[in-house]
Amino acid sequence: MAVASLVYDDPVLSAFELDFVDAGERCRLPLGQAWNRRFESTDPVREFRWAKDGQSFAGWYFSATVGGHVGYESWLERDRLILLDREPEVVGIASQPFWLHWHDGLRRRRHAPDYFVRLADGRGRVVDVRAGDRIERADAEAFAATERACRAVGWEFVRVGEPDPVVMENVRWLSRYRRRRCADPDVGARLLDVFADGAPLRAGVAQAGDPLVVLPVLFHLLWHGDLVADLESAPLSSTTPVGVGRRAR
Repeated sequence: MAVASLVYDDPVLSAFELDFVDAGERCRLPLGQAWNRRFESTDPVREFRWAKDGQSFAGWYFSATVGGHVGYESWLERDRLILLDREPEVVGIASQPFWLHWHDGLRRRRHAPDYFVRLADGRGRVVDVRAGDRIERADAEAFAATERACRAVGWEFVRVGEPDPVVMENVRWLSRYRRRRCADPDVGARLLDVFADGAPLRAGVAQAGDPLVVLPVLFHLLWHGDLVADLESAPLSSTTPVGVGRRAR
């Protein structure tokens, strides 16, 4: 677990408060007293909202990382959640993990970040999802305050927007095969052998066996990074070059 990057009497640690759910109980504590809770395991602090215009969609995504469902409030949040689920250094994700409270000099403010992420080295990451062209002044102020609070306790803070459309198309496809039921050790071993020196996707699959059996395993390995392909230049196809990733070497 990371330690607070500033001293405990730093005014930032008392200027902010965290309002969160711990073991079913609502808690509100100064940032300096609450920063080391396992926010990757907390329940959302508010219900997910449905947009009245029908342009947004709330729901639950099954995360292979956490082995359970994580909520989202828009297609953009869902896409960013899928990308987080595939990051190898991410070991925990929670949506709407807490309300951050502070006073901006004129009035009391609060903000609920979209996600809290726990990294493999113990550090925390707070993620806000908002397209760049939809950030109002109040949003920018909330993001700046959240970043200041995160910096005080050694958390990362990132504001992310629209992902690259080609990458997102490919990762959405691979996410269909993220679950353990798509893993097959024997087929996986054959695929790692076939693609050891690199080969076109479909040609390698044909060498490994029946495509109906092999393709789900290949996509599962691509999702986890045991096999690698260029996901940025074009949608995956039969001719996409595939190789073995560092994780499987």
